[in-house]
Amino acid sequence: MGQFRAADLFRRKPVGRVIAEGGEHLPEEGLHRSIGLFQLTMLGVGATIGTGIFVALTTAVPAAGPAVVVSFVIAGITAALTALCYAELASTIPVSGSSYSYAYATLGEFVAFIVGACLLLEYAVSASAIAVGWGQYLNEMFSDLIGWRMPDAIAKAPGAGGVFNLPAVVLVGACMVLLLRGVKESVTVNAVLVVLKLLVLLFFVVIAFSGFHAENLKPFAPMGVAGIGAAASSIFFSYIGIDAVSTAGDEVKDPRRTLPLGIILSLLIVTAVYILVALAAVGAQPWTAFAGQEAGLAVILRNLTGASWTSLILCVGAIVSIFSITLVVMYGQTRILYAMSRDGLLPKLFQRVDPRTQTPDLNTYIVAAFIAVLAAFVPLDTLVNLTSMGTLIAFAIVSLGVIILRRTQPDLPRGYRVPFYPVVPALSVAFCGYLIIGLPLDTWILFGLWVAAACVLYFGYSARNSKLARG
Repeated sequence: MGQFRAADLFRRKPVGRVIAEGGEHLPEEGLHRSIGLFQLTMLGVGATIGTGIFVALTTAVPAAGPAVVVSFVIAGITAALTALCYAELASTIPVSGSSYSYAYATLGEFVAFIVGACLLLEYAVSASAIAVGWGQYLNEMFSDLIGWRMPDAIAKAPGAGGVFNLPAVVLVGACMVLLLRGVKESVTVNAVLVVLKLLVLLFFVVIAFSGFHAENLKPFAPMGVAGIGAAASSIFFSYIGIDAVSTAGDEVKDPRRTLPLGIILSLLIVTAVYILVALAAVGAQPWTAFAGQEAGLAVILRNLTGASWTSLILCVGAIVSIFSITLVVMYGQTRILYAMSRDGLLPKLFQRVDPRTQTPDLNTYIVAAFIAVLAAFVPLDTLVNLTSMGTLIAFAIVSLGVIILRRTQPDLPRGYRVPFYPVVPALSVAFCGYLIIGLPLDTWILFGLWVAAACVLYFGYSARNSKLARG
């Protein structure tokens, strides 16, 4: 291995090698290509639709007022610019690992490792935040059905007035069991759940617009431009689905065509639904009523109709929706760990694949345990902004990767090319930077601590165990 040198920080993994290793599908050690375009698109929609609406809307609206609709537009534009960049890199480097793998081929090993750390933070914290929200809607469903609510001691994290968030742990455990059964079964179940939740959100939009009052949109932006930006920054984590699509690179059929199409189609569906639901919600009740409102969309329907059955339908839809999001986010995290382990940057146990189910089993157990602990003991508001930070950092680096790869390897075969290059990737970086600046100080501090821990791991283990270091 020799002595580690500063130049080793910038060693890049050749694109051909990235693709070749991603194509290794030996039954005993590789992943199997079983995901088509519809399933992949539903994977992206499943990882995205729900979080920013079912869970984060009650924190975003108090920050921006009715102008939260503009916040969703800003977040959607940022995600759209980044999605085009993801589509190019996904068609050029169609493997697992998403922005981690792209960074390894364009910016070097150290940057790739930090991106991987950002992704692991983003996925774990996102899944935990989503799982916390699941318990809120489960409680609301019990209330509508039998007039009973779980006590706070087992329904909330310690910082939110409880002791142990049991529903969140149950959700993570159920997703773990499904993932261990195999990826084909997981994505099929996810596709069914996504269709159901789209129908439920359409149901919400129709009823909410029937009670729409223009007066509820006044004042439109009570917190000004700063409030709109802050809300956009906090809800951006709900666009994690873009990255989740690209984590499936090793398991997608015809990846050069399917990956870019899946990314773009899922984003178009997601953005349209988000804006529609947000507009319907802020028009149906005063923006001041959102603060601290648990299971917010269900409460809006009950208040509008005076009937508990409308709230019950929404709660069931939210429970299904949040299950599918948690499933996909956990799937994405296991595949990133798999890719990093395959490169020698993490221990080999993360790439062990069960020969029967073709899933990384030990990896899945570890991910589920970590997410369950976070969901059980950490409050929702602490988790949301940290997820946005990791997502935005990863998205900005993907956009930079497009520019670098175009300059360093212009002749690489690309199944898709970003239009209006280099304007689109440059705008993507600028929009991501704008949203990062809008995140609060405590998020920056927590993120800094995470990156510092990642640096310790890299210099203590990964730099000398890297496959590139071994030649």
